[in-house]
Amino acid sequence: MGAYLLIGFCALAITFLATPLVRWTSLRAGFIVQPSDRKVHAEPTPTLGGAAILLGMVGAGLVASVLPFEDFRQVFATSEPLGIAAGGLIIFTLGFVDDVRDLPAPVKLAGQIFAAGIVYLSGVSARFIPLPDQVISLGADVSVLVTVGWLVVIINAVNLVDGLDGLAAGIVAIAASAFFVYTYQLATNQDLYLAPTAPLLAILIVGSALGFLRHNFHPAAIFMGDSGAMLFGLVLGAATVSGVGSVASELSSSTSGVFLAYFPLLIPLAVLALPIADALLAIVRRARRRRSIFHADKQHIHHRLMDLGHGHRQAVLVMYVWSALAAGAGLAFSFLDRDDVIFALPIAVGAIVLYTLFPLLTKLVQQRPTP
Repeated sequence: MGAYLLIGFCALAITFLATPLVRWTSLRAGFIVQPSDRKVHAEPTPTLGGAAILLGMVGAGLVASVLPFEDFRQVFATSEPLGIAAGGLIIFTLGFVDDVRDLPAPVKLAGQIFAAGIVYLSGVSARFIPLPDQVISLGADVSVLVTVGWLVVIINAVNLVDGLDGLAAGIVAIAASAFFVYTYQLATNQDLYLAPTAPLLAILIVGSALGFLRHNFHPAAIFMGDSGAMLFGLVLGAATVSGVGSVASELSSSTSGVFLAYFPLLIPLAVLALPIADALLAIVRRARRRRSIFHADKQHIHHRLMDLGHGHRQAVLVMYVWSALAAGAGLAFSFLDRDDVIFALPIAVGAIVLYTLFPLLTKLVQQRPTP
């Protein structure tokens, strides 16, 4: 655990220290996001924060590559780190160009698929489908579709949630933290083989997200932009695919084993369920209005929270709480007594619903006529 925490701290420190330099560079180069009717910020804000995130991940990854730790040696003995770094550089460049020039959606999608393909070619692939009493091995033609499709989904889910200061960085940190705890505990306590690439990528994400969040929380000094959001999505997706694609066949001996095999996917998916659902609702909403599905608007979940009466920070905190509930529930079902979890979960959900609707309930009480 200590080696992983050291790498996480390195990612945090590098990202935290690099962000002011990146901000200064963005200001000097004119990479600034101006306020508009599509944005919620009121002041011109520098972007290109993804550069600091990339530096944090790569820098901490280089530290991990020279540490005398067996798990890290296993990771860097493969081609996966180089492929993920290459894919990350491609997705960062794509996002940077989009931040500066606003690329057409088809071009952006093609670039995402290309970056995901590079990651797949490096060895990060969904090669198995664990089922009770058997494991289905995927052919290369199916594996590439599943892997690239999953990576593109996670890339766009994280990109979508980057709508308020600190929202994407915080939610990604929550998802990656839960994913790290689960994969680390599974490998050490359950005596089940899990690719060490998964927890290493997760802790890199946690450190860089927290390091950037200090500068990105409202009022944000800098935005991560598409370059940072898509980078987070690619690495988070690669971590989940690496965890599931390398699960040993003995996990398929029971239904509970299959659950353990797939659970690394469920944690980040649960945390990102809100932005994924938001994306689907946005597609339906725009299709009904006969607009392009890529047409931006201010009707996403975080915008609606602000419409309820939450301030900028409060809306972000509400999304954090829901994400933490999803991640915590997943971990609790894995490591705690399920009867206790089933009893406590409705109470937690009810409390968070009240917290979410509190501004609206307050308005209703205040508007209620006095006798």
